[in-house]
This record gives sequence, structure tokens and C-alpha cells, in this order.
Amino acid sequence: MATVELTDDTFEQTIKDNDIVLVDFWASWCGPCRQFAPVFEASSEDNPEVVHGKIDTEAQQRIAGAAGVTAIPTLMAFREGVLVFNQAGALPGPQLKQVVDAVKDLDMDEVRAQIAAQQDGQPQS
Repeated sequence: MATVELTDDTFEQTIKDNDIVLVDFWASWCGPCRQFAPVFEASSEDNPEVVHGKIDTEAQQRIAGAAGVTAIPTLMAFREGVLVFNQAGALPGPQLKQVVDAVKDLDMDEVRAQIAAQQDGQPQS
């Protein structure tokens, strides 16, 4: 699956409707963003079951602001609607593959239990 451009109108629904969504926050003037683009595109071809979305931070400032993006490129990964990875900086292909594999391998019941424990103010086990 090729990368998809996400907008105010499609961002939340894309996160809700898909098991795994990677989001690349970028801008056309950003050199590291341009370097990361082909790596992200290759990952989308290698992992067709994972939605690879791109958000142009210039055109979609509301989403970038709501997501707390302060540097670009920023990569976020959502699994079953839950933000499970958030990191600024361009990743080389092997590191992006590690992120994708780690997100695929997450035990979401455990992740939800950890989130619930944090919200209850309980220490993580």
C-alpha cells in the first residue's frame, strides 16, 4: 500500500478504522523530511497491512498542534487507536523496520492494562 495523505477530515477516522497506522509529520522545506520520505514509502510497500499516513504540517497545522509535534520529521505509531510510539527525527530503514515489527508484536491487552494503571495512579509492574 502506498502512503496516504492525512488531513483534518481523515486523520481520526484512519486511526480508528485501522489496526496499525504510522504517521509521518513532515514539511516540504524540511531536508531530513525529504530524506526520510523514500524510507517511509519503502516501508509502506514492505508492510501493506500497515497504513502509512503523511501529514504536511504546513497544510495541517491543527493536527500537528493537537498531536504536540514540535520538531519534524516526527513519526507516530498507533495500534488499535492507541499511540504507542512517538519520536522526532528521521529513521534509517532498518530502524523503521524495528519500529514496525515492535508495534506489530505488541500485546495490546498489556498496553491497555499499563495505561489503565497509569490513569489510576498505580505504579507499573
